[in-house]
Amino acid sequence: MSTIIAILIALVVVVVLWALFALRVVQQYERGVVFRFGRVREHVRGPGLAVIVPVVERLKKANLQITTLGVPAQDCITRDNVSVRVDAVVYFQVVDPVKALVNVRDYEYAISQVSQTSMRAVIGRADLDELLSNREKLNAELTSIIDAPTEKPWGVKVMRVEVKDVSLPDAMKRSMSRQAEAERERRARVIAADGEYQASKKLAQAAAAMAADPAALQLRLLQTVVEVAAEKNSTLVMPFPVELLRFLDHAVTPADRARAAAAVASEAVTSAEMVTPATTAPVSNGHPAAEPAPSGGRSPGPQG
Repeated sequence: MSTIIAILIALVVVVVLWALFALRVVQQYERGVVFRFGRVREHVRGPGLAVIVPVVERLKKANLQITTLGVPAQDCITRDNVSVRVDAVVYFQVVDPVKALVNVRDYEYAISQVSQTSMRAVIGRADLDELLSNREKLNAELTSIIDAPTEKPWGVKVMRVEVKDVSLPDAMKRSMSRQAEAERERRARVIAADGEYQASKKLAQAAAAMAADPAALQLRLLQTVVEVAAEKNSTLVMPFPVELLRFLDHAVTPADRARAAAAVASEAVTSAEMVTPATTAPVSNGHPAAEPAPSGGRSPGPQG
């Protein structure tokens, strides 16, 4: 009886050991590649429970999920000789588990190296403006370049490549800031000039409408006075019609203007004659010289 129990226990131990070495679980997002004596089997194990022969066969799993790989920042020089620092991210997926496990040792590291070299080459063929404004084109070009040596030989499909950040030198940042400021100022001036032009057209139309009806101009003047008075300030506005000035200007004839100009000129001459320069009496032998006699009189003689 004890012998039978011992045999049963031995069988159970053997079954457990066989299950530990022969049974493998493949997840839904994985595929299993079986190697028998080092040679790959054509049949790829799908998700579920996979059974292999212990010691004879070995199962390796390949993940079919989309993997995200960050590309380290690379120092690149653009076509217009600007030094930039660019980093990116690569999205790839294993489409052939056999090639991914057999043809390349570490496909993630291999894709990382291909991405770095390809990114330097693509950035070197692009201008700085294209790198900053047209990233979709660069991303598509990087995707096609990186996918060419990886899909068929390695069984890895590059789904997408995105340029994450572009670091510029400080001097280039300052230059671009000045350029952007000048562009904004130019646009502001153009918009202001356009607004003035449109306002002038509207004012011309309003002036034509008011000229057709003088009462409209008077109403506008009264409205302006009401708006100023509503501010509760101490300013007193006295409207003076411009038409009155024009009437007075037309009322003065050219002859009146000539006479007024002649009167002003004669008055200026009279004022100049009345102003005489000061004279200084000459000195002879220490005595002042005799003053000249006034016109129309005789000089006074010596008195006895």
